Formats: sequence, C-alpha cells, structure tokens
Amino acid sequence: MKTEPRYFLSTYAGVVLFLSIVLTGNAAEKAPQALNVKSLTMGLVFQNPSEPVPEPLREFVTYVARKLSSTPAIAGTIVVVPTASQMVKLLEEKRVDFYMESPYPTYLINRLGSANLLLRRWKGGMGEYRSIIFTNRESGISRVEELRGKMIAFEDAGSTSGYFMPKLLLLDKRLMLTEKPGLDAKVAAQEIGYILAGSEKNILSLVLAKKVAAGAFSNDDYAGVGEKEKAAISILAETASMPRHLVSCRKDVPAPVAKRLKEILLAMHEDAEGRAILQRTDNTTKFDLLPGGEESMRKKLIELFRPRGKK
Repeated sequence: MKTEPRYFLSTYAGVVLFLSIVLTGNAAEKAPQALNVKSLTMGLVFQNPSEPVPEPLREFVTYVARKLSSTPAIAGTIVVVPTASQMVKLLEEKRVDFYMESPYPTYLINRLGSANLLLRRWKGGMGEYRSIIFTNRESGISRVEELRGKMIAFEDAGSTSGYFMPKLLLLDKRLMLTEKPGLDAKVAAQEIGYILAGSEKNILSLVLAKKVAAGAFSNDDYAGVGEKEKAAISILAETASMPRHLVSCRKDVPAPVAKRLKEILLAMHEDAEGRAILQRTDNTTKFDLLPGGEESMRKKLIELFRPRGKK
C-alpha cells in the first residue's frame, strides 16, 4: 500500500509530460514559421509607370515582407510596368513574386501559366462587382439591341468593369462592336460603335449630354452617382458579378513561401497595423479565399474572357 502514492505520482508525471510534449508539438505546428527569404517583389500594372507609386502600396509590401521572413533586412519592393504582357515577362524572369489586379488583366497574365491565383482582394470595400450598361432616360432606348447604329462609351482598354465585361455582354447577344476614332465617326446600321472615354465621369457626362447613346461602368461607380444624375439615366443591362480584385503568385515561388504569403494576407485585417495599411490601400477591407477555389475561379475567368465575336 505504501508504493501506491509513488506509483500514482509517477504515472501522473508521465501523463503530464506526454501532454506537454503533444501540446507543445501542436502549438509549434500551428505557429507560423518565418522563412529565410531575402526579398519580396510585388508587381503593378500602371498605364503610366512614370507616376510615383502610392505610399500605402509601399507600406503594404513592406509589411508583408517583414511578416514573411526571419531576415531583418528583407527588402519589400514594387516593380511597375504599363502592360499585362510586360508583367508576364517579369514573372517569367522571376523579377516579380506576386501581383494584384482586376479579373481581365489577371486572366491575360495567368493564361499561359506564368502565375497562379492565390486570393480575392476586397478592394474599395467590395468583394465582387458587376458592370452596368445605361442610357439617358430621354433616349427612348429600353434594350441593348436598340443600340445598333449608335455609339456607346467605354472606359479604357484595360478596364474589366468599364470595358471588357460590358463589351462581352454585348458580344454574347450577337451584337457587332466596332471601335471608332471619335464621336463624329459614322456608325453602320448593323453595328454598335464605341469610343474609350477614359473615366467613369466622362462616360456619365457623355450620356447625360446625349453625345453617346449609352455608357458602361461598374455598379460601384453607379453607387457614387448623385441622385439627380441617377434620375436622368436608365439601366439597360447588368453583367454577372466578378471578384473586385485578385492576388496571384508566380508559379515557381517555393510552396512554403506561397503558403506563408497566403496566411499573412488572410490574417492582415485582424492585425491593427495591417488593418490600417489595408484601409489606406484603396480602402481594402481584407483578403479572403477564392470563391469555389483556385481551379473553379481559373475556369470562370477563361469562360468569361475567351475570345469571341468581332472586336
């Protein structure tokens, strides 16, 4: 009987030691591991790469780089190019590790396998958006088919919501579109002519002044239109929703680095410093997982932006 307490204490100590090892091991597995990465480069597509990069974007990549590596002096840098094709070249040359873009440029850059989709970015506080085709309420136009022989204003050739999505909506309705050099250009009866107005403000002004029969921009742009202007326009059609912005990672970035980058971005809005940087970076709310997963989103982009009709 005298040996029972010793046996009990010995057993108890063994159980405590075992649990301690297990729990410590689990905690180690769950704790994010800093990586020995020497640099992190984010790519940006700006139409005018000579313009200075906004400071919040520099803060953003510096924050991510610091969280990514155990190396104190890791450099978080940004490389700017004017076109999607040049971004592809940078990715192939391993001069860019990841980039953020709207759906259409992302499709162009990723379609040859230069990068893989990683996350969705809630830019401007929005996870998704859609395009709206609208007309002047006094135009008498009630359907997009009635735009034949008339002119529509798009934003610019790199805009997902102000160009590609509404353009593809019209092409899917078997309508022929032809770019025109200016407002005075002739438009054949069987086609819809279009010009690139450069901004949502210009598009709205042209429609209100009846210089074009219709315009197109995002539902976010529409939400920012004044009540007086909203009362003067009529919506003809809306596209399906698409992710507002996407994050992609170079295809040959080491798997542990890509995984850690994903973890940092997903948790950024939960950290006070990270949340403040996100807010200053185009009012980004957070990053989250791709709806339906990477493969599903990749197929969705291919289906939406596949070549069709006359351009």
